[in-house]
Amino acid sequence: MRMLILGLLLIAIVFGVAGCGGEDRVRLATTTSTDNSGLLDHLLPPFTEATGIRVDVIAVGTGQALKLGRQGDADLLLVHARKREDAFVRDGYGIDRRSVMWNDFVIAGPAVDPAGVKGMTDASAALKKLAEHGSVFVSRGDDSGTHTRERGLWEKGGGRPEWDGYREIGQGMGPCLTMADEARGYVLTDRGTFIAFIEKIDLVVLVEGDEALHNPYGAILVNPEKHEGLNVEGARRLLDYLTSEEGQAAIAAFRLRGHTLFHPARVD
Repeated sequence: MRMLILGLLLIAIVFGVAGCGGEDRVRLATTTSTDNSGLLDHLLPPFTEATGIRVDVIAVGTGQALKLGRQGDADLLLVHARKREDAFVRDGYGIDRRSVMWNDFVIAGPAVDPAGVKGMTDASAALKKLAEHGSVFVSRGDDSGTHTRERGLWEKGGGRPEWDGYREIGQGMGPCLTMADEARGYVLTDRGTFIAFIEKIDLVVLVEGDEALHNPYGAILVNPEKHEGLNVEGARRLLDYLTSEEGQAAIAAFRLRGHTLFHPARVD
């Protein structure tokens, strides 16, 4: 009886370990924009069907995704903060960084636009005008790619002034859009998430077209020399898929309410 129990325990341990990871499961740390927009629900099922590899999506801000990679808590990253991505690779935590897709950031706000920024093509100047007007501006404040870009825009414009309407909430893009809508304020958002929320909010795009609002996404393998137990083979297969003709075509085909949310990197 004791041998039987030990045998059953051994079987349970073996199957438990197999069910927790291995080549049939990849941990993808990515941004809330790829998740909230619905892109991953469109992009990943064909990969799983073709390979049998399930993808565990960890949707966080870019800063948190990079942290997960440094800690070995993800196998592959899909993020959007190029300077930070390059630093991640340069510091030895990532390998084989590849461009996957791009979209753009916009500044959205109420249609009445009390600050008068509609039509401006200099995003830094538009943010400065919001501050001068005392408008409500909702910032993610979460070290995400969007927050990183916002900080860069403020720096380009001479620094962020202090004003009562500036609100850092430390949350993802969806809650930011909702809060800005409720406060009749402004927000910097990626266009994909904005389109995904367009029927839930009354905000409109007011500022767009600035080259500084270009928003490229890259995928990076977490360096297996830094951590044991990474699913390197599965992650590489996913990376290959994302940058293949098939994966790029799937990105190009993803539309929501008639809008293209992301543009594949391999297509002009």
